[in-house]
Amino acid sequence: MAGHSKWANIQHRKGAQDRKRAKAFSRLIRELVVAARMGGDDPLSNARLRLALDRARAQNMPRDTIDRAVRRGAGKLEGSDIQEVTYEGYGPGGVAVLVECMTDNRNRTVSELRHVFARHGGNLGASGSVSYLFSQAGVLAFSQGIDEERLLAVALDAGAEDIVVAADGSAEVLTAPADFVAVRDALQAAGLEPASAEVTQRAATGAPLGAEDALAVAQLFDALEDIDDVQQVCSNAEFPEEVLARLA
Repeated sequence: MAGHSKWANIQHRKGAQDRKRAKAFSRLIRELVVAARMGGDDPLSNARLRLALDRARAQNMPRDTIDRAVRRGAGKLEGSDIQEVTYEGYGPGGVAVLVECMTDNRNRTVSELRHVFARHGGNLGASGSVSYLFSQAGVLAFSQGIDEERLLAVALDAGAEDIVVAADGSAEVLTAPADFVAVRDALQAAGLEPASAEVTQRAATGAPLGAEDALAVAQLFDALEDIDDVQQVCSNAEFPEEVLARLA
């Protein structure tokens, strides 16, 4: 079991932002389309689609809307050609930023991203400039007060790679992407419900920020997530506790 979680810091902030997203449905629809296009429309054999369906249902998306998105992705309905692309850049304080997008117009998307990075003290980088700092992982976050021993036993038995416990008592279960669904289902079956659960890009090391840079990075993230084509923003930024309290 690892020690202090660098990821918990940014994950807590990201969770707060996710709850405020006004464009959740459009992003969920794009994810359903791409997941079905890449792996087919059967969630039993397409883990990514299954996760997208779970998220859509959790947001109370109408069933007809879900079905249309899946059928469109599977080629059973006509629609625009949505492409999945990840952009890389730097924010204030030199933090590394990955921006995962789904778009039908790359020129529009990169133009909007470049403008937002520049306006908030960062810059859009070349392909490969920061991606080497990240690896894809399943992350299941648990709030303070979780039974750590039981969490450890159930998670590792289900195939988790590691358990990370933060100084405040919150915890994260880390998995390989291919094992994420199995581990999540095992934890839920044991009555251990995560506060958040996703497959995401996780930084190997964090970049601690001072208060001024942390606030500037937070503003950059908010602006990036306001772009329609942006699905997720990942970073190695570590926010000071006093800044997190102000942003909550």
